[in-house]
Amino acid sequence: MNKYQSTEITQFCLEGRFLEFVIKDGYKLKGLMIMTSEGEYYVKLAKHLRFAFDLRLPPGTVLQILGTKKYCTETGRVKLKADRIMAATGEREIHPTSVAQAVMVRESDNPKPEKKAVILMCQKSDCMKRGGKALCQALENELGDRNLDNVSIKPTGCMKNCKGAPNLVMPDKTRYSRIQAQDVPALLDKHFPKVTPHRQPTEQLQEGNIVVPVVC
Repeated sequence: MNKYQSTEITQFCLEGRFLEFVIKDGYKLKGLMIMTSEGEYYVKLAKHLRFAFDLRLPPGTVLQILGTKKYCTETGRVKLKADRIMAATGEREIHPTSVAQAVMVRESDNPKPEKKAVILMCQKSDCMKRGGKALCQALENELGDRNLDNVSIKPTGCMKNCKGAPNLVMPDKTRYSRIQAQDVPALLDKHFPKVTPHRQPTEQLQEGNIVVPVVC
């Protein structure tokens, strides 16, 4: 039987509390987990929504999700894909063009401590053998010297660019390859310039080491 004949596609409206984002390959936003009165669900995000989310969205935020549901009559499996998302703040519901705006409303009503910026770093063997260990140590040392307590290093799985090892992704999603320990001062000067006003000018990163921001 043709798989399209055994699949029913309908619209759905789901309301629940946000649990966490689902990230693929250490940096690609794919979907989110929602807790509803009927249980926990994974909802895949349409491509236009993946770029609208602010990853600071607090767990527990009440979301209303509209999209398409695919139900396989043979296996009983259900797949949910969100096309539109709305967020609720307190007792009044808002309908922003993106959930990023909803986060801004929540923070203005109830400011919270700034969350840490995260540097994603591949920990697989190719990256480690090609200078990854020294790079990680240099990052930790330099972050400490600059008192960047709000920046942390998070190890990830393979970033699918072994030929360009070592690989890392900065908090603004700019991806770098072939970065070595000696490049760390220039890297941090570029991404955190305000915290190093008295530092002597450093050498620019080689153009071959800079990759355009990651596109999911």
